[in-house]
Amino acid sequence: MEFSYVNPTHILFGRGQTANIARQVPQEQKVLVIYGGGSIKRNGVYDQVTEALAGHQWVEFAGVEANPTVETLDKAVAQAKAEKAQYILAVGGGSVIDGAKYVAAAALYDGKGWDIMEGKHRVKNALPLGAVLTLPATGSESNGGAVITRAATHDKLSFMSPAVRPRFAVLDPDVMKSLPERQLINGIVDAWVHVCEQYLTRPTGAMVQDGYAETLLRTLHHLGQTYPQRDNDQWRENLMWSANQALNGLIGAGVPQDWSTHMIGHELTALYGVDHARSLAIVQPSLLRHQIDVKREKLEQMGQRVFELPKTDDLAERTIDTIEQFYQQLDVATQLTEHGDNKPAAIEAVIAQLKQHGMIKLGENRTIDLTTSAEILQQAIA
Repeated sequence: MEFSYVNPTHILFGRGQTANIARQVPQEQKVLVIYGGGSIKRNGVYDQVTEALAGHQWVEFAGVEANPTVETLDKAVAQAKAEKAQYILAVGGGSVIDGAKYVAAAALYDGKGWDIMEGKHRVKNALPLGAVLTLPATGSESNGGAVITRAATHDKLSFMSPAVRPRFAVLDPDVMKSLPERQLINGIVDAWVHVCEQYLTRPTGAMVQDGYAETLLRTLHHLGQTYPQRDNDQWRENLMWSANQALNGLIGAGVPQDWSTHMIGHELTALYGVDHARSLAIVQPSLLRHQIDVKREKLEQMGQRVFELPKTDDLAERTIDTIEQFYQQLDVATQLTEHGDNKPAAIEAVIAQLKQHGMIKLGENRTIDLTTSAEILQQAIA
């Protein structure tokens, strides 16, 4: 194992932690509060943030979408520049936090913000950023990555920079009480696949990373199985913390990572509007079956340690079946249906997008080329 790991995000976990924003954001800095469609005004979070910022000068930007678009975010960038904002506070789920990261970076850049997404501008400086998490799923509240969409061209790209890692993140599980069921389920699936992307590769002997990943998978599996009994503090707390730990960099330190499910899934979201988490559930089972030979050892390890399946010759196959059953138990589809009736055209459209975005060698071994992706999509699209 060789790696450099640091995560300086100050986590404020538990009930009533939103009030501590006042101590985290310097009082002399003007704040731009960024949020989504207004649910925070219905569930009381907006009022909590307003109260916490009573001693600060602040302005707000609303309307960040579930898959944040550059078209919307560039308006927030313009506001940040015009208002001379000095601090960004994201209040929402992963999409809002991702969008706020883009705003924080683009606000200190004179060129087109999309240059960041295309890699033409490397983000080294950004406005300081804090987050109030309202939807546990992506782990964006304590990592340096963001995914942004350009709606006009159906491009969905990512960027990473330590400069946009939130300085602090408020994680109050009480905010989950008002979340729609679909978003809660998406959170379980999203966190689950985040762990899998860093775990289901090949054996490395990294006992801490493997053991921690397996703990997270067992926890998320249990939360999924007990979903009908979700209305309690312990269930909410464990989902919120698991989703954070799934993508804060720890379980991926010093081990190979895959992320091909995400890269293909991003194109399904951009082209067909599929929820991000549900695009992952569509792609992953077919991808694992296609890549079973190179992933067999870790699939068998997962089957035994996470699902407690007996050791048999077909253990890897049964592990994939169990993963797919896990999604279906949550009423999450494992095949794409949003494409209409023309399956060949859908595959062609996704492959064209992958090619355009340079996603031509995916996976931990960089062996999933466009032909392989097409074969995976053949199984993943209904």
